[in-house]
Formats: sequence, structure tokens, C-alpha cells
Amino acid sequence: MKILRTPEAAFEKLEGYPFTPNYVNVSDNLLMHHVDEGEGPVALLLHGEPSWSYLYRSMIPILVEGGMRVIAPDLIGFGKSDKPSQQSDYTYAKHIEWTHDLIKQLDLQDIHLFIQDWGGFIGLRLVSAEPERFASIVAGNTMLPTGTVTPPKAFLNWQRFATTSPKFDVATVIQMATKTNLSPAIIKAYNAPFPTDEYKAGARIFPALVPTSENDPESGNNKIAWEILSQWTKPFLTLFSDQDPITKGGEQVFHKLIPGTKDHPHKVVEGGHFLQEDQGPQLASLMLQFYANNNLI
Repeated sequence: MKILRTPEAAFEKLEGYPFTPNYVNVSDNLLMHHVDEGEGPVALLLHGEPSWSYLYRSMIPILVEGGMRVIAPDLIGFGKSDKPSQQSDYTYAKHIEWTHDLIKQLDLQDIHLFIQDWGGFIGLRLVSAEPERFASIVAGNTMLPTGTVTPPKAFLNWQRFATTSPKFDVATVIQMATKTNLSPAIIKAYNAPFPTDEYKAGARIFPALVPTSENDPESGNNKIAWEILSQWTKPFLTLFSDQDPITKGGEQVFHKLIPGTKDHPHKVVEGGHFLQEDQGPQLASLMLQFYANNNLI
């Protein structure tokens, strides 16, 4: 496996991202970066495709001020984490393994999980593997697909684009799925992890790893995860956005299947797929209110 590592100089003086880098050596001898700020109960923020922990820059200080220890990893292939150079190096199972390694090595307990996009695909599998390690879940614009339902056309188009388009500009993808007009400095930050196309193997292949049929190797494992999640009674809040063509309305699945969602103030916020860009401070405030209402902090 050829491993690429984005030079640290690429991340110098990024707007709104003053956080000290932290690294853990996970399986396959890969360095996985994470933000680790504050003290108190653990808030684990998992990003998706094709973003990185920069997506959480406006939420981290608010959560820290609210008394949380915030852990925001960069998935392998993204951000400051190592990037295997071949698309074949990445699998859904490997992403779960790498992220699970990080959690175990940091010995995170009583985790308050926030998930969006692939953060949910990975995070919900981690919850199903070790439910005792997690205290609450907040989900925004995510799901846990089993391949039993045909994905929206918008997703199938995105899947083809990511793997076949001659040009794959990460920041442009994020801008297209965000209602906020991103500044040149923010555009630069989202492109920073990928100095050349060689670094984009993980971002390119991610959409193709989503189980879209029951023949997918992870379809059965996600079905098992749903069986476990259907017994989850700890607090579970949904904060989906109103303008995401892929996940809009998906919160209803969680409300129907997971008992922990009952009697919580679920909210639909204004924004696109990357609701952390559109409504980061609001999300962080709603999370803190949710934790306080349930005596979690």
C-alpha cells in the first residue's frame, strides 16, 4: 500500500482552524489525525464525503465553551490523515476498522456522537458494535443503507461523477451542496488536503462504497446493525436540513425505527447537505441544549 501524507505546510493559517493536530497510528500503519479540544464529556464529530474536520470549525469552540471535550477525526484519506493512493485500498469495512481503532486507542467512553453523511454510515456501525461506549446520538443528513431501497437519482448521479469525472474539485463539490456562499479562504481550506489528484483516491471511491444493493458485502452487516439500533433507548436527536436532495425527510426512518428518538425536540434546519457549514453555531447550541435537557452534561 502506497501511503501519501499531505505536507503540513498545506494547512498553515487556514481560516477559523487554529486547532493543535493530534495523531494516532491505526491499523495498516496509518496515521489518523483528530482535533482534541476542551475537557468534559466527549463529543465525537464524524464528517463525511469529501470534507474533513474543518467542517466542524464553527461548532468546536461552542461545544468546548459548553463544557465538552470535542474529538473531530479526519477519516483516512481525508484532511490531515494518511491517504492510501489506490481506490482499491479503501472499503467500507476498513473505514469502520480505522475509526474504531482511534476510539479504542483514545479509550473514549460515554461518547456523545454527532454524525453526518458517511459519518453516520461509520458511526452507527460503531454504535452497534459497542453500544455501551456511547451515551447519545445526534444525526444530521445521514442514514444507514442496506441496499433494500433504490437510492435517489441525485445520489446515483453523484456516485458516477465521483468515480468517472476527469476533474474532481473537492471544494466545488462542497459548495454545490452548501447554501452558504463559501469565501475563497474556505474554498482553499477544503482543497488543502488534496494538493494533487493522486491524493483524492479516498474521496473518489467513497460514494461507490455505499451499499446500493443487497449484494453489497456490507448490506448484511448494516441489517444486523439496524437490529441492534432498533433497541437503542438512549437519547437520539435528529437535526436534518430542509434542502438536501439526497437525505431530505430521512429523519423519519430514525423516528420510526429507533426508540431513543421518542419525545425529543427534533428539528429541521435551513440549509443544504453540509448543514455544518450552513448552520454550525445553531447545531452546536441545539446539541448543548439536548445534552442539558437529558442530564448528559
